[in-house]
Amino acid sequence: MVRKLKYHEQKLLKKVDFYSWKVDNSGHENKILRKYHIRKREDYTKYNKLARNIRDLAEKISKLESNDQFKAEASAILLDKLYNIGLVPTRFNLENAGSVSASSFCRRRLPIVMVRQKLSQNAASATNLIEQGHVRVGPEMIKDPAFLVTRNLEDFITWIDGSAIRKHVLEYNDMKDDFEF
Repeated sequence: MVRKLKYHEQKLLKKVDFYSWKVDNSGHENKILRKYHIRKREDYTKYNKLARNIRDLAEKISKLESNDQFKAEASAILLDKLYNIGLVPTRFNLENAGSVSASSFCRRRLPIVMVRQKLSQNAASATNLIEQGHVRVGPEMIKDPAFLVTRNLEDFITWIDGSAIRKHVLEYNDMKDDFEF
């Protein structure tokens, strides 16, 4: 528990509310942090900044004249990059780039993709497995749960060769090779 404030402390802090600040949207932020099991708040703030920059860029591109050649090239490049990362569902509509949010980045994190591919039951256990070193993407072992998985890398998420998890999965599916282990 917190000690009771002294009289002069109460006078100083009379107009300050520590539970709901107007500056930050902590209620929404905490909900997103829990939903996607993000342990570092800095990651979420980076995603917010990136999403804001993308939305600003998409808005600037959309304000260009419709017959401008640069508008067509810039929107094609932006949408192609966002589609390859996996932040937008299609690469044909610039309005999709205007709807990119921090949650779009959170959905591309490795633990969430592992849950979607049924490699783990929930994001918390997937985060623990990643931090313990059981997961690799392509040839590299990944220990950072903030790793963003692109559309190309989704197919290459698997267990590390010497992982006990991989051994249990192979035993369960009756595919275990005694020579490997």
